[in-house]
Amino acid sequence: MRNSYIRLHISILLAGATGLFGRLISINELPLVHWRVLFATLTLAIVLAMQKKLHRLPTRHLLQIAGCGLLLSIHWVFFYGSIKAANVSIGAVCFALVGFFTALLEPLISRHRPSWRELLLSLITVAGVVLIFGLDSRYRWGIALGCISSFLYALFSITSKKVQASTGHKSSTMLLYELVGGGILLSMLSPIYGQLFPSVSLLPTPHDFLLLMVFASIFTIGPFLLQLQALRSISAFTVNLSYNLEPVYTISLAMILFGESRELNNAFWMGITLIVLSVLLQTFFNFKANKY
Repeated sequence: MRNSYIRLHISILLAGATGLFGRLISINELPLVHWRVLFATLTLAIVLAMQKKLHRLPTRHLLQIAGCGLLLSIHWVFFYGSIKAANVSIGAVCFALVGFFTALLEPLISRHRPSWRELLLSLITVAGVVLIFGLDSRYRWGIALGCISSFLYALFSITSKKVQASTGHKSSTMLLYELVGGGILLSMLSPIYGQLFPSVSLLPTPHDFLLLMVFASIFTIGPFLLQLQALRSISAFTVNLSYNLEPVYTISLAMILFGESRELNNAFWMGITLIVLSVLLQTFFNFKANKY
């Protein structure tokens, strides 16, 4: 099971860089995600076709997997909306609430008793987020979008794990048809978005186009394939709580590239310490109980 943890943390490292694209790419959150999904779908479909692993699915399975993709794509829209409304660091830290929402939602969806240990560890994360933003009113709209994004991602992770277990499809197939589902939804929403915001460009600039290609291939397909593989043997809660390390990578890169350290105070770093502590404690308890 050690390989599953290695895959998980490589995916976190790659995912930690994704928030930076919300700052580097100039187009707004919905067209950004729309082009990301379209490019990623095309890239993954070509790779699977070359490997002769591109298969048609039963309609029922296709609808289930595509439904998960709807959650994923809307999560991305809110996540990058949070970054554009605030900054990379705030969008990344709000993502740490995924573990908390998972601890609440997974028992309801999977119909099992809640784990008090998971809830307590999640509350450490919540305390960290509150410490960071409790007295900061500058980015309320960005924080609100980030919290919605975290809720949607927790829901996606839980349902995706259940669908994968029930259908038995490989991680790459799951991701492809999740992207297809998300792409269809965003293609339907884009004209409406264009009418609501006529001054917003839906087309990427040449610079944005190059960034989107890199974003869609390396930083979209890579982490999600690794994560879906890890979910086969690691609980959704552990995966999501471990993803609380993502803000550490994202914020470190944002400080280096964008100088966001000027906006961060001591309370911010105390909050980050609590978030990392929750991850370390969960990992320790899992290894101690031999629950991989």
